Amino acid sequence: MPKKIMQKNIVIYQNKSGALELAIDIKQETIHLTQQQVADIFNVQKSAISKHIKNIFDSGELIKKATVSKMETVQIEGKRSIKRTVEYYNLDLVLSIGYRVNSKKATLFRQWATKTLRGYIIDGYAINKNRIAKNHARFLGVVEDIKKLLPAGSALHPKDAVELVSLFADTWLSLDAYDRELLPKKKLTKKHVEFTAKEISKDLAQLKTSLLEKSEATDIFGTERSAGAVSGIVGNVMQSFGGKEVYPTVEEKAAHLLYFMVKNHPFIDGNKRSGAFAFVWFLKQTGILDVVRLTPSALTALTVLVAESNPTHKEKTVKLILNLIS
Repeated sequence: MPKKIMQKNIVIYQNKSGALELAIDIKQETIHLTQQQVADIFNVQKSAISKHIKNIFDSGELIKKATVSKMETVQIEGKRSIKRTVEYYNLDLVLSIGYRVNSKKATLFRQWATKTLRGYIIDGYAINKNRIAKNHARFLGVVEDIKKLLPAGSALHPKDAVELVSLFADTWLSLDAYDRELLPKKKLTKKHVEFTAKEISKDLAQLKTSLLEKSEATDIFGTERSAGAVSGIVGNVMQSFGGKEVYPTVEEKAAHLLYFMVKNHPFIDGNKRSGAFAFVWFLKQTGILDVVRLTPSALTALTVLVAESNPTHKEKTVKLILNLIS
């Protein structure tokens, strides 16, 4: 399996053919690779890389101006020093290429880059004290505040608390900010949305089928404890009072859907997984799903926090969810 070695601001990607140095741009939170380096990583010809890049730009998946940098380099050819302008590709473009290339090395790189390299570069403050030195004390304070939401003996591991804190690191707010109403006001999405228990139950049934096929669930997964349990939750999320919606924004509906699906235990088994699925399902249906922030690990940590949270802290827990998705 590939691994990495950190040396100052350089990541070395190691494979059977040797090591390749990848220069990290700390300010831009990315890396820069030449076309030849990308070809070497994925074990394909440069022409294949050119083809994939053209398709990426033509489809509008990425914009060339935002992902390609030109730098002047000096190469020795014979006895002459030749200046050439070389294009360098950033992390987003490299990953996009990697998800299109069909080779064993591309598969290995995808696994490593997605789980390790991108996590280090973007969420490095969660594991690198040097990067958060100025805010380290506050960072640890926020970790403790997150943990205070949980009852004694909670199963939430400290690293999961750190995962959650990393999602809110752009503001470095501790939870007492909520009590003192210091949380910056974020614009929430007010638009009419409709969804029914029948719709979500249909897709939850498909989730169950998929998990059963992979032997990742049992027959009781997703079975309602009582008839109408899901309908009751959907009714709570969509309820109105005095002609006005109780949860008027899309984000508030999403946050309460996650909370109720997890905390109300509508199913005999699989409440956390079903709740997380319903949460993402609703965000996608309403067009506000942000897969950059809501990574699989972040979704897992957030769901565990909801499951383990003290019911008396419901409002604070919901505010955390809102802060993530708004």
